[in-house]
Amino acid sequence: MTKKHYDVDLCIIGAGSGGLSIASGAAQLGRSVVLFEAHDMGGDCLNSGCVPSKALIAAGKHAHALTTGKIFGVEPKTPSVDFNAVKAHVQGVIDHIAPVDSQERFEGLGCTVIREYASFKDDQTVVSDSVEVRAKRIVVATGSRASAPPIPGLSDTPYLTNETIFTVDKQPKHLLVIGAGPIGIELGQAFHRLGSKVEIIDVAAPLGRSEPEHADALVKALKEEGLIFHAPVKTKMIRKTKTGVAVDLEDGTTLTGTHLLVAAGRRAVTDGLELEKAGITFDGRGIETDKYLRTSNKRVFALGDVAKGKGGLTHIAGFHAGQVMKTLYYTPPGINISAETNRMPAAIYSEPELASIGLTEAEAKEAGHNVRCVSWHFEENDRAIAERSEGGGVKIVATTKGKILGASIIGESAGDLIQMISVAMTNKVKISGLAQIISPYPTRGEAVKRAASSWYTDLIFGARFKKLAALWTKFQ
Repeated sequence: MTKKHYDVDLCIIGAGSGGLSIASGAAQLGRSVVLFEAHDMGGDCLNSGCVPSKALIAAGKHAHALTTGKIFGVEPKTPSVDFNAVKAHVQGVIDHIAPVDSQERFEGLGCTVIREYASFKDDQTVVSDSVEVRAKRIVVATGSRASAPPIPGLSDTPYLTNETIFTVDKQPKHLLVIGAGPIGIELGQAFHRLGSKVEIIDVAAPLGRSEPEHADALVKALKEEGLIFHAPVKTKMIRKTKTGVAVDLEDGTTLTGTHLLVAAGRRAVTDGLELEKAGITFDGRGIETDKYLRTSNKRVFALGDVAKGKGGLTHIAGFHAGQVMKTLYYTPPGINISAETNRMPAAIYSEPELASIGLTEAEAKEAGHNVRCVSWHFEENDRAIAERSEGGGVKIVATTKGKILGASIIGESAGDLIQMISVAMTNKVKISGLAQIISPYPTRGEAVKRAASSWYTDLIFGARFKKLAALWTKFQ
């Protein structure tokens, strides 16, 4: 078959968050763009990650709400869950968002969309079954997929990942989860609230990258809700049984369940790209890039999860796309825009939510900063008290001069509240600036202001100002 040839400004491999963002931007600037995607448009986030998981979490939250109304004077009821209807809800959310990421929309923007696998022919050419594309610049945005840890027996045992669990035929009666990270915790709590028994297993303590006190508070809340944790433990063997799956732990314990969810990591998608033909350096963790996301082939950028050590979150891929756009189209040739940042937020959408940005207290100290931290608890927040949801609070990590280095928030709407810290860090606002914001009353956001204001408590109510207050009073 004779292949169709294109000669374009930009070729993109992968139509996930990063690939779509840069395709949209380049096309709207009048650049000629070819976009390759062999699977579903929208990538992992839309089809098997962020969107379906948050839809499932919402269903679980509604089910859980029926059981917790007694303190408000509302008689608790055991929810009746129609799992097929839950799956229909999840698919409905995906279907509602899908047109934004669709092939038709991007073709309408001016992109040429090729729904085929792509690979490199040489350092400037990408090919698929039907086309050959020569491009001035190429972006690899193939993302990542779920990976399985090297546990004996796992490869011979049926298991689910975030890519398959949303299409499971029946609701898991007893779900065993390998991995106590964000995916395992979010999906574990959602399925528990919908009626599954859930046990979470991990070789390490849960959420080891979070502020320890906030990680412990989240795990405690989940345990009180009924989830069972086995962490840290070592898994000796996983095996198929007549009724599902068994997990043998090295301490002699055997856990049995009807289904197994593996949520213990992801790996960059580089197979089949033939990167070596383009002179692109890569390994099992992804494509090597510099701080501008350029690969060893300076015509080629890699962004999102496929960029070694630089991805992991949907909004990171979007940020990467914006930085590459600036380098390509908003700055003169030879000027590159860095994709390094110290203010990348993250959130775990459990209940309570756990959100963070920048450095933890331990990381800040390890980096050599003179650190001071301030906190405020939701048990002192009137909105949280009114809603009977006082658990958690705000912790801000700063230098002793008030420069904000990071923050952690645990509690309802933490993922939204962390954006206040993000705005401050983006605009180099110090603790003093956060302390001066005016918060509407009563809101949870007051906790951020109160945490920042507590920085000055000892100063403004200390001996010096007591003396000054006494002096000024004499002249009033």
